[in-house]
Parts: sequence; C-alpha cells; structure tokens
Amino acid sequence: MHWRSHISGLAFSFVFIVSYFTNKFVLSVLKFTYPTLFQGWQTFVGAVLLLLSGKLGWVEMNRIPRSAALTWLPGSFLFVGNIYAGSRALSRIDIPFFFTLQNSSHVVSYSIARAFLREKTQWLKIASIFLLLLSAVNLPLHDPQFDHNSYLWALCHLFCVGAYRVFQVHKSTNLSDIEQQCINYLLSVLLLGLAAHPTGDITGALEFPSLQSRTFHCGCCASALLGFFLLLATARLKRAPSLEHFRVWVFLSKVNVTKCQIKLAAALKKKGRLFGTVSSQVTAMLLSPLVFNMDFNSASLLCVIVSHIGEALLLYSDRESPP
Repeated sequence: MHWRSHISGLAFSFVFIVSYFTNKFVLSVLKFTYPTLFQGWQTFVGAVLLLLSGKLGWVEMNRIPRSAALTWLPGSFLFVGNIYAGSRALSRIDIPFFFTLQNSSHVVSYSIARAFLREKTQWLKIASIFLLLLSAVNLPLHDPQFDHNSYLWALCHLFCVGAYRVFQVHKSTNLSDIEQQCINYLLSVLLLGLAAHPTGDITGALEFPSLQSRTFHCGCCASALLGFFLLLATARLKRAPSLEHFRVWVFLSKVNVTKCQIKLAAALKKKGRLFGTVSSQVTAMLLSPLVFNMDFNSASLLCVIVSHIGEALLLYSDRESPP
C-alpha cells in the first residue's frame, strides 16, 4: 500500500507539471489569451469525460440531488472565478511568480477562518502565513516584468482559491470531490459560454493568427485532457489516510515546476557559453518554449524561495497541530 501511494504521488506530480507547462505554452507562447474560450473548452471536455466515466463505471459518481447541487453553487462560482482570473494572470506572469502569489491564498483562508470560524492558530502557522504574505507583497516590487493588470487578476485568483478552500473544508455536503468537480465543470461551461461574446473573446479568437495551426490544436487538446487526468490523479491521491499526504505532493510538484523553469531560464541566458555543440544547441531550442522568456533577479528569486519555505512551514504546522 505504501508503494502505491508513492506511485499515485509521482503520477500526480507528473501530470501537474506537464499540465502547467502546457497551459503556459498556449497562453504565453501561442498568446491565446481568451479565457472564456480556453477555460470553457477545458471544463467542457472535463465535464463530458467525467460524465462518460461515471456512466461507464470508471469513476465512482452517484446521482447528484438538486438540493446538494444548489448548496454547492457558491463553491462553483468561486471555482469559475479561480480558473478565469488564474488564466488571465498566468498568461503574463511566470510560473514561479504565479505560484508565489497563489501560495498567499493561504493568507485569505487563514483570515476567513479567524474572522468567521474563530479557529485557534499555532505560532508556527502564524509565522508561515507571515512569510507567504511577505513574499507575495514584495514580489511585485522586484518582478522585472511587472504588469499591473496581471497582478490584479492574480489577486482575484488567490482570493477565490483561498475562499474556495475554506468553503470546501467547512461546507457540510455529502458530495464527493468528483461530484463537486462535476458541478463546477457544468456551471463553468454555462457561465463562460455566456460570457464569451460580451467579453469580446469570440471576436478576438476568430482573428487569432494561429487558429488553424496544428500546434495550437494539439496544445488545446492536451491542456483539456491533462486537466481531466489531473482531476483523476488528485482524487486518487486524496484517498490516502491523511490530507497532508496530498498537500505534500502538491508542494513538491510546485517546487519541481519552479526549479525546472528557473534552471532552464538561467541556462538559456548563458547559452552562448553553455551550448557550444550542435546537439546542445538543439536541446536548448527544444527546451526554449518551456522557459517562456522568464526574466528574474536575485530579489524576485528570494521571494519565490521564501514563499516555498512558508508553504513548507504551513504543512509542518498543520501536521503538528492537534486534531
């Protein structure tokens, strides 16, 4: 059983990493910045595959009562805000910086829990929350590619993520994670489909230069399938005896994505000295789409590191806290 949990964790980490890089490729390299269509497509494919998998018995999903679905609607609205704002932010913010801002969603969760649920907090958790907030507040000041609008969308994203986390933990429903996600998908398809025309995304997409590109088609198909596989990997990993096991794998996946992009970016900055041979130049060319022209300095890199330290402390404090 122990080795199976590790295999599930590795599978989750692999899909998590590839999924983020694929989404970033479509958003930043191909510049398909029409989130109502991009996220609408992903959630549509996810909903169809999830319903089909439920019919075929591949996933355990019961008939969802109308009352339970209505009770879960606030969480679904937060989910829609999460993916829409996240797509807007990720299109212009590098993945390590995006994770740094996303980690500060724990500050939102902590604030809501303290204000409305009166939860007691250990000093170690307070210290971790402080580090997450400190890194997120200082990052815009040192990001060489700072974009005001992107950071505003990131702020909306982290608020929705933090509020959704609290809602999911404290809302008493009989819905499984798969059933909750099914409602999220269906509402996302509806709302994003209705918003596609008023936001101008349909008009912009029709004029998109790479609309007929095979690379674009493959990227969109891969992003949708990876999103569905990530849902299945997440559901399987959450079957572990403790939720901390899942959170540790999420943390490790974020660290691996961050480390991968920063190392590739640093290597390509020095490609004149490091890639002297033809084979190395080909390797650099193949890896370059994954770097997304990332520009960072020591101060912004320190913010990323402090954020990961804060998240690690948060995991440790939750593990040590009494039940």
